Order: sequence, then C-alpha cells, then structure tokens
Amino acid sequence: MLKTKIAPSILSADFSVMGETIKKLEQCGADMIHCDVMDGSFVEPITFGAQMLKNIRPLTKLPLDAHLMIEHPKTQIKFFADAGADIITVHYKACNKISDSYLKETLELIKSYGVKCGAVVNPDVPVENIFPVFPLLDMVLLMSVYPGYGGQKFIPEVMEKIKKARDYAEAIGRSELDIEIDGGVTLGNAAEIRRAGANVLVAGSTVFNSADMADTISKLKTVK
Repeated sequence: MLKTKIAPSILSADFSVMGETIKKLEQCGADMIHCDVMDGSFVEPITFGAQMLKNIRPLTKLPLDAHLMIEHPKTQIKFFADAGADIITVHYKACNKISDSYLKETLELIKSYGVKCGAVVNPDVPVENIFPVFPLLDMVLLMSVYPGYGGQKFIPEVMEKIKKARDYAEAIGRSELDIEIDGGVTLGNAAEIRRAGANVLVAGSTVFNSADMADTISKLKTVK
C-alpha cells in the first residue's frame, strides 16, 4: 500500500499570516501544501494566483500542489511552474469545454517544465473520462465535494470512483500513481477513503479547525 500523504489546503488558512502558517504546517508533519487556485469563472470565488506560490516557495521544502480551478488552464501553466509549483492539476471539465485534446496538451505542457501533472474530475464527472490520460499522470485528483468552497461534506458516492481509479491504475501498471481526494476529509471517514485506494488526503477545515494540528495530521496519516 502506498504511503498516506496529508496535503492541508491553505484555502482554510488565515491569509494574513500565510507565511507563518506554511512553516507551522511543515513542523506539524504535513507532506504537501495544497493550493486551491480559483478564478471567479470556473468556480465563483477568487482566491489567489501564482504570486502566492512564489511568495511561499522559499518558506518550505514541502511540495506545492497547485490545484487550478480555472478556465483555460494552459495559459497559466508557465506562471505556476516558474513560481515553484511541484505538481499542477487541471480540471477535465474546464479542458473539455475547449477541445477534446486540450487536457492532454495541457498535461504535456506541464511536464515540459519539469513539473508533475494531474487531472481532476468533479463529483458529477465519471473517472473513466480521464482514463485515456492516466499514462501521463503523476496524480489523479477526485473531488469529493463540488469545487469552490471549503467546509463541505464528503459525497459518499465518490468512494466507488476512488476504487475504479485505483483498479485502473494497477491494471495499466501504474500502481505507484498518487490518487488524491479533496473535500470533506475528516478523521471519521479517512480510513474508508484510504481503504478505497486514495493515498493523498487534502484536509482543510479538519486540520485548521483542530485544536492540535500536529495531532490531527498524525491521526490522518495513520488511519487504517
């Protein structure tokens, strides 16, 4: 079984003290920093852009996981790669609106910068839609809430999608592929999510609203 990685989402952090928060997350045992980038078009809210990643990059050695919830993601890849993102994930839904080949082209562009790439599907998008690009991927990101807002409850039907993604990855010889779950991850459902086949858990409210972030991250890592 792949190692469990915890990727706290800074969407739930206090933006006025982001630098201190990033350092604290590293001290508390986080494995990655999940950066939810929203453009006010693909999703309603606007969060931050590549400048935020550029500013926090010197503050941590942890991988920066840039989740682009934006229209026309290809236009932004250079900025996030230059800012120091370690992995960039883009939405099937945003890419497919442009052309059938746009997702593949965007993933290839990400990799051309020496950055890892991932594809994202919303709860209402079949994971099978991104099977054709699995050979290119370093990560599959399955949304377990509808993107745009933190604090939502996990959509249980996504469990079956996690299993399908893991089974397909293994069937094509990609057993090392990271499968990330984003939305509504709690200490109460993390074990089931993990058993279904996801090994990267994005946790925003669960980590930032806890009294002891280090203890919460440790518990999320060790669920069985």
